Amino acid sequence: MSTPAWIGSYRIERLLGAGSFATVWLGHDPVLDSRVAIKVLAENWSHDLRVRERFLDEARLLRRLDHPRVVRVHGVGELPDGRPYAVLAWADGGSLRDRLATGPLPAAEALALLGEIAAGVAVLHRHRVVHRDLTPGNILFASGATGERVLIADLGLAKALAAASGLTARAGTPGYMAPEQDDPLAVVDTRSDVFGLGRLGLRLLGDPDGGPGPTLRWRPGVPAAVPSVLRRATAVRPADRYPDADAFRAALRRAASPAAAGADDRHPADPPAGDRTTVPARPSRGSARRFGLAGAGALALVMLGAAAGDTGPPRADTGRGTSGPLSVALPAGWRATGTGWAGQYGDDGRLEPALIVAADPDRWAADPDVPGAFVGFSASAARRTTAEGFVAERPHADCVAAPVRRTRQAGVDWVVVRYACPAGRPVLVEAAGLTAGRDALLYVQVTPPAGGGTDFVDALLAGVRASGD
Repeated sequence: MSTPAWIGSYRIERLLGAGSFATVWLGHDPVLDSRVAIKVLAENWSHDLRVRERFLDEARLLRRLDHPRVVRVHGVGELPDGRPYAVLAWADGGSLRDRLATGPLPAAEALALLGEIAAGVAVLHRHRVVHRDLTPGNILFASGATGERVLIADLGLAKALAAASGLTARAGTPGYMAPEQDDPLAVVDTRSDVFGLGRLGLRLLGDPDGGPGPTLRWRPGVPAAVPSVLRRATAVRPADRYPDADAFRAALRRAASPAAAGADDRHPADPPAGDRTTVPARPSRGSARRFGLAGAGALALVMLGAAAGDTGPPRADTGRGTSGPLSVALPAGWRATGTGWAGQYGDDGRLEPALIVAADPDRWAADPDVPGAFVGFSASAARRTTAEGFVAERPHADCVAAPVRRTRQAGVDWVVVRYACPAGRPVLVEAAGLTAGRDALLYVQVTPPAGGGTDFVDALLAGVRASGD
């Protein structure tokens, strides 16, 4: 296969991967100095109108989802020979398949990763999308301002294209594909993805030397209740599985909690007690940072925190943190780090400005004991949604939301939702508002200090400024 010099305005650097239906290239934009992944429909399918439409459907779907847990689409185009292509965000951290090729992950890290994968699939399920091909090759990693993000890629494209082309051969990856996907007349729904999640769990947490199927041995450090969750997820009958990824993730979280362990937490197939370890109650800070989300999305809040009450507002420090037109008054003892807002691009193609403000900005995303906030400025978001709509796009499925609150601070009308969470930081606050000229959206995600109530949040919002207002 020869490497094209250019695809559209992107200079091609190298091949990233090739499959039956598409080829993926690493492209570079010399003007914006940025890299992208470019997926091109395979030549042998380019003249099948149904297949072409399915290919473009995936790009449209990814564009509509526009979620930090799912690979994003920047645009689509067509080669001179008529083949369509999609320009995607490049996952610079490679795939789970690449990482597993170097050896198994530590059990605690693998368990945290499985939860992150399930959270990404849950995003699809909440939008009534079934992936249908969850494999290590379709789980990608991308670096971000607050740590590494786990991304879901390739939304069952091969399965959809096979159906569109009239192929009778099964589509999917053996070992991860649900049994009903072998039957062209069977219903494929969210429970098929639950099967794929369960198989990923077996791959991540099973002992590779222990044998497949029911004789699988579990790696040291796997909590006692986790195998039963994976067995239910991989049940032959869809009706016996969890209904969707959210339910699977909730069951996995309960099984991994210390409360799920009994007096004797050995599995029947476990090695002797002297060879076993247990998952710590709190994942290491390194693991939490590794699987954190970039600033625009929900944090990977998986650790236990202290309860929050209600205190007065923060005392304004003399300094302000700044990033482009954005600035924030710093509460006493807090510092600011300027960054780009992952996933939010301005008209110049560059990331829009953002700030992390915290007692320790470097530790904020990974350490639940460090209070702080992510503050972003986006003209592109203001053109596509309202403040209410932007906050609604950022639910925390594991948390309980208080009623929506509105407050006017420093000329900005803020929409604020406070979440009480059962694990990790006990309180999360999401807030958004439009600048006075309504030409940009301001977004703040706050993890308040212990005792940081409404007054603290409002004082922080009052210190947010955009130049020109």
